[in-house]
Amino acid sequence: MKQARQKQTVLVTGHAGFIGFHTAKALLERGDKVIGFDSLNSHYDTRLKRERLTMLDEIAKATGSKYHSVRADLCDSTQLHECLETYKVQRVIHLAGQTDKFLSQDKPAECVQNNINSFVSLLEACRHFKIHHLTYASSHAVYGAGFQKPMSERDSANHPQRLDAATQRACELMAHSYSHLFNLPTTGLRFFSVYGPWGRPDSVLFAFTKRILEGKPIQIYNDGRNTRDYTYIADLVEAVLRASDTPAEPNPVWLVEAPDQATSNAPWRILNVGNSLPVSIEELIAALEHALEKTAIKEYITGPILEKSQSCADVTALQSATQFRPVTPLAQGIAEFAAWYRMYHQV
Repeated sequence: MKQARQKQTVLVTGHAGFIGFHTAKALLERGDKVIGFDSLNSHYDTRLKRERLTMLDEIAKATGSKYHSVRADLCDSTQLHECLETYKVQRVIHLAGQTDKFLSQDKPAECVQNNINSFVSLLEACRHFKIHHLTYASSHAVYGAGFQKPMSERDSANHPQRLDAATQRACELMAHSYSHLFNLPTTGLRFFSVYGPWGRPDSVLFAFTKRILEGKPIQIYNDGRNTRDYTYIADLVEAVLRASDTPAEPNPVWLVEAPDQATSNAPWRILNVGNSLPVSIEELIAALEHALEKTAIKEYITGPILEKSQSCADVTALQSATQFRPVTPLAQGIAEFAAWYRMYHQV
């Protein structure tokens, strides 16, 4: 007989954010106790964040799952330690942080504070309270210049082109240090272009949808040939939960002479989470047009260097570790997003 999964007490940082909200929601729906930890910063409209938190309250009541929301900054170690001690947290899923590539250029010190300083504070708390497993968000952007396609965790990630990506790579390396020094199991998940209902209003998908419905032109960089590996939020959350449920372990065959970039002789690993299917901006727009039943007015312009991108995930390691890989077709995911957008904005 298969043993029932033991319910956990999980700290979710950034639970008012897009991915954090969906992750906390899924944890509550399966019966785990969730402690949300978020500063509710104003990088985008806090109204949407507060509405997500209201939904989490409602889901907790409907499911009977225990849920507590803490408004605090991760750099405040006193509040963080108090939270972990009070609620007897067993696992941490870290989804807070600054991922806006343009904001990181404009406010680099703020980016470092939000991504690196807060992560060091979290690592210290995790090792002090002997957290069973720390799972944290990273990004495909760490591959930067000279990446291979599809992108593998075993490829070099030492030439990020953006500051936010550089901070995420730094966090991966700091996690390795803590895994090595304190035997803290850590898993870094490199996300690929996540989209779906309750998403970020500053995303390209929101911008395109709004302008298409308003009958205004949408600006397309570099002839629409840029490709991204769009990953539907439900798939991503399933990967996050499965990764969290299977703590990282030392790789018994790891060699200093030929080091595997994605594992270690410490309980540390890196996993890609993507749909493994590159989609051009033109294909994305076509899916939106179909879902919205409206034709886009297109305006082609030359994009900045940060907008010249191609991405595609190799998820072999994810599938091996979790027996799961993202499968939602773009058309289905965009249809779900478009239906939510119309409902939420009443358009």
